[in-house]
Amino acid sequence: MRSKKLKDQFLKKIYALAVASLFVLSLASTADADTIINEKFSSDPLANGWQIFGDTNLFQWDAASQALDVTWDSSQTNSYFYHPLGQTFTLADGFCVQFDLNLADVNATNYFQVAIGLCNLAEATSTNFSRANGASPDLFEFDYYPDGPASDGPSLDATLVDSADNFYFAFDATQPLLTNTDYRVVLIHQPGAAAISATVYTNGQVFTKFPSVANYGPGDFNLDTLAIENYTTLDDIYGDSLLAHGVVSHLSFASPLPVGMTATPAAGQVQFIRDTNWLYTLEQTADFKSWTPAAAASFGNGTNLTLQATNAPADKSFYRVRADLP
Repeated sequence: MRSKKLKDQFLKKIYALAVASLFVLSLASTADADTIINEKFSSDPLANGWQIFGDTNLFQWDAASQALDVTWDSSQTNSYFYHPLGQTFTLADGFCVQFDLNLADVNATNYFQVAIGLCNLAEATSTNFSRANGASPDLFEFDYYPDGPASDGPSLDATLVDSADNFYFAFDATQPLLTNTDYRVVLIHQPGAAAISATVYTNGQVFTKFPSVANYGPGDFNLDTLAIENYTTLDDIYGDSLLAHGVVSHLSFASPLPVGMTATPAAGQVQFIRDTNWLYTLEQTADFKSWTPAAAASFGNGTNLTLQATNAPADKSFYRVRADLP
């Protein structure tokens, strides 16, 4: 392989597998109690459990827009805007990461990424940790590799790295993220699954859905921190670089997953155990391209919830449950 981009594409072609799923989020985690971080940036996040490691100038809270202004600058050291999860999550757990992202500009040379997700803080802050050179165990993150000189095109990735530093991907290498456009990113890990999946929304519709990674059996991992991640290329051996500016808002982590024990007792009806922290919406489609609400949104209360389509089509329709942290 003449470039890291081609090497990573080769690995992705080995490990990627397309799968279909009826529900946005499904199944339940083995975690004993709910762990939820739901940061809306309506107040200073540094007074709400968030911390900064590395270059503090890369992360600036914007009180007026209730968001975080972020610079991803690979000429700086590894830096993180982070919040401890309060426990360690492993392969056995189900969890998700969600956030809104709007990029003002992106400039890359070769192959480097905008990154947001989960890490093991002790490892990520170690002097031996190098995302640029692939020495970066215990990660679960969204990566955007923008187009640029020698980049071989854009790539949107959901990335899982186990404790033995094995990489697994779900990805879309067909389209870039547009600048000055609002995107909603949802990353999901099902409990016990050797897989990761992701969906990116814009204007309430699916922009792209990454397939789950093929079950080639990644080893266990240990994740304890939610973070916006700025990775350095100061030690890079490939000549990569990245400079990007953007806004991150409504950043959240949740475990267990908010939909469990799903059943379909009747046409246009979905029943499942609901969680009190979430707002649930039944959505429908006839073509899997455009989804619309099929019923009014409903808050969970910890008991069984039945969502019934109020305007079911005459012939056929497909349904999913969307879960949002309000």
